Amino acid sequence: MPKKPPPKAGELAEVNFSDHGKVRLLHLGSEWVQGTMKTDAPFDLHLEYIERMMAWLLFCTGPSVAKRHAMQLGLGAASLTKFCHNRLRMKTTAVEINPNVVLACRAWFKLPPDDKLLKIVIADAADEIKRPQWLGAVDALQVDCYDEEAAAPLLDSEDFYADCRRALTDDGCMTVNLFGRHSSYDRSVEKITKVFGADAIWVFKPTKEGNTILLAQRTPKDPGFDVRAARCLELQSRWKIRTQTWMHAFNRLAG
Repeated sequence: MPKKPPPKAGELAEVNFSDHGKVRLLHLGSEWVQGTMKTDAPFDLHLEYIERMMAWLLFCTGPSVAKRHAMQLGLGAASLTKFCHNRLRMKTTAVEINPNVVLACRAWFKLPPDDKLLKIVIADAADEIKRPQWLGAVDALQVDCYDEEAAAPLLDSEDFYADCRRALTDDGCMTVNLFGRHSSYDRSVEKITKVFGADAIWVFKPTKEGNTILLAQRTPKDPGFDVRAARCLELQSRWKIRTQTWMHAFNRLAG
């Protein structure tokens, strides 16, 4: 399938928000929710699928998390970007094609200004991820690229996933949100598996909202059940990530 061309300035979706109690929702010109924030805890992770996008922490060894580099392709309501920057103290880069989303996140979703650790890049993620500066430079790549229709991933080709793999460090991981109203999940998994290999793929069971999070490792490895279980407990106690269901909901594709 040919790549959908990036939108022109006049084609960018309208960005707005709505409040439901203490939860703020981001919308791109439709009723579909593109991200959320708890207004009384703006740097916490709110949605279950967003927490699952942090599953790369189960495989994080060697240097401390704060010495690593996280990149988000698709800003949404900036939940992952804020968490990696503010809570994990990581070098964090987010790539977003719509400048109005960046403005909305700064005005309504507590996204801080760029600093020595945080950089927001306004660009087409498919082009940006190819840049030489990212080659082997990303430890945690989080891909969540949807438009206002939220029908299927906007970037979903073997070439794109190959570019993502090249951007990862040797022990880096990519997590992808494969939510879609269309039956694109199996095709997406097939493409990612061709690029990374089946033994590098881990998949969560779908959330009740239909989000299926897939994790792909640059270098396949499994620290073992006991280590992963201990890290789940650490994620809960240290960063308040709700990992109670992870040990039975997250499994190797080839296992």
